[in-house]
Amino acid sequence: MTKQITTLLFDLDGTLIDTNELIVASYLHTLEKYYPGKFGREDVLPFMGPTLDEAFGSIDPDRVEELVKDYRAYNLSEHDNLVKEFPGVYETVKTLKEKGYKLGVVTTKRFDTALRGLRLMKLDSFFDVIIAIDQVEKVKPDPEPIFKALEKLGSTPDEAIMVGDNYHDIEGGKNAGTLTAGVAWSLKGRDFLAKYKPDYILEEMPDLLTILEV
Repeated sequence: MTKQITTLLFDLDGTLIDTNELIVASYLHTLEKYYPGKFGREDVLPFMGPTLDEAFGSIDPDRVEELVKDYRAYNLSEHDNLVKEFPGVYETVKTLKEKGYKLGVVTTKRFDTALRGLRLMKLDSFFDVIIAIDQVEKVKPDPEPIFKALEKLGSTPDEAIMVGDNYHDIEGGKNAGTLTAGVAWSLKGRDFLAKYKPDYILEEMPDLLTILEV
C-alpha cells in the first residue's frame, strides 16, 4: 500500500512545529486575565487541538470573541520567542519534497499565522498547499479541509496519509478516507493517540521515510 502513497498532509501545531509552550502560555495568559487563579497548565491541555472558539466556548460562551482576541494578541507577540522545531522534521519534509511527494498542511490556525510558523522553521517552501481555518466552513475531524487540500494537490484520499498529533487529525483522516499517522511526541501522549487507532504511530518524523520506503 505504501507504494501508492503520493501525498502527505500534516497538521501544523504539535506535529510539524513545536508550538506547545506557545499555546499553553497563550491560554494561561488569557484565562488568568479574566479568571485569576482558576486555571493551571493541566486545565488547558484539553484545549490543544480544538478551535479557539470551541475551547473558549466551553468556558464562557458569552465572551468567546473577547477571549479569542486576547489570546491571538498574546500568541502573536510571543510567537517567534516560543515556537521551536521538532527533531527530524525539517530533514524528513525536505527529503519527501525532493523525492517528489505532494505535501500539504491542514490546520485549525488562520492562514497568516500558519504561514508565519512555517517560515520561522524554514518549512514553507516545501508545502504546495496550506488549508487553514479561515478557508473552510468546517474543521477537522470533518473531512472538508482534508478534501480541500487533496483537491488542490490533485490527489485522492487513497493515495494520501494524514499526519497529526491529535484525535481530530486521525478521525479527520479516517472520515476523508486517507491513511492516518499519529505522532508519539504529541503533548496528549502516545497512548492517547493510540486509542484512535491510526494506521501508523511515528516515534519520530523520519519514521515516515521508513513507512514509505524512501
